[in-house]
This record gives sequence, C-alpha cells and structure tokens, in this order.
Amino acid sequence: MAAEATPAPASASFRLILGSSSVARRKILAEMGHKFDVMTANIDEKSIRREKPEELVLVLAEAKADAIMSTIDISDYRKDGVDPTLLITSDIVVVHKGIIKEKPTSKEEASQFLKGYSGGHVSTVGSVVVTNLKSGKRCSAVDIAEVYFHEIPDEVIQNLIDEGVVFNVAGGLLLEHPLVLPFVEAVVGSTDSVMGLHKALTEKLIHDALVSP
Repeated sequence: MAAEATPAPASASFRLILGSSSVARRKILAEMGHKFDVMTANIDEKSIRREKPEELVLVLAEAKADAIMSTIDISDYRKDGVDPTLLITSDIVVVHKGIIKEKPTSKEEASQFLKGYSGGHVSTVGSVVVTNLKSGKRCSAVDIAEVYFHEIPDEVIQNLIDEGVVFNVAGGLLLEHPLVLPFVEAVVGSTDSVMGLHKALTEKLIHDALVSP
C-alpha cells in the first residue's frame, strides 16, 4: 500500500502543524524538508474502540485533529489573504496474530508483547490525516507494513522495559532503537511508516488537501 511522493502544487504557500508529541514523527516530517509547529491532542484513546485496526487508527487520528481544532479559533485560519494551514495527525497500532496492540500499560504487558514478537512477525497499521484549516477539506489514508524478527534475547527485552521507552509507542515496538535493530530480520513496506509517519503518503495527502474541494 505504498504511495508515491506527490509534491505540493508549486504555487502553493502553506503552513504546517504536526498534531503529535512523537519525537519520531517530528524527525520524519523534518527529514521531508518541512517547517512546522507542534500541537498535541488531549483525548482518551481507550474510549474510542473499533474492531478493525484500519478503522481504529483512522478514527483516532480524526479525533486528534478534532480535539486540536477545538482549542483554536478556526476563524483566524480562514481569513482572506491568509495562507492555508494544514494540520497533520496520525495514529498507529501493531497487530500480532490478529490482535491489536496499543501502548503497553505495564511491565508485564510489555514483556508479553515483545516476547511474542521474538522469532515472529507483526504488522503495523498507521493512519495519516491532513486537515486544511482554511477550506475544511480533510484527506486521509492508511498504510500497512510488516516487520519480521529474529529471536530476541530475554535480557534485551528486559533492558528495553527497564529503559521505559516501550511504554510510549504502539505495541512497545521501537524499530529504530539500537537494542532492537540487530534483531530485525526484514521490513516489508515503508520503515518510516513503521516509525509512525509514511513520508510519501503524507506528501500526497498534503498535496490533495491543498487542491480545491
């Protein structure tokens, strides 16, 4: 489900807001060459449930966008002569053996997740939602990637849990972590998608959101 990068219209001048506190997403968007502001959404993700991971990540990303929009004066972004501002929100879950894995909530759960991945594979299902705050146009899409693992030693899993970083990411999956990388056998799909923001897909949605409805 990879997308080819589509540059924004050459004549377009716009601002970006990344609606995420994720360090990985900030890094990816900066690597894409964009300057942006950061805003975060305060939502109860556990109160929003869907059975299908594709539906869950989309509705969560949309809820984040709506929550951020509720904290700003939207009329400021819709004034004549003001360049459009695009709000980017996203969400990601890990799917292992058909079960959706979100951020682990305890050491025991994190250990269970990571030991389950050892010697096996998981899918990551990630959404990107781009909302044009000036026109109201909203574009969204979902990307799926797969990660295959070698056997992960118990001591590596324990070190990851002790660091605490696994509690901040879906499924406790930190592909870019130096303790994890040696045990990644293969990634089928986009690595940046696994890390939280598919570059080409995001660029395409930025383009689409700037095109008149």
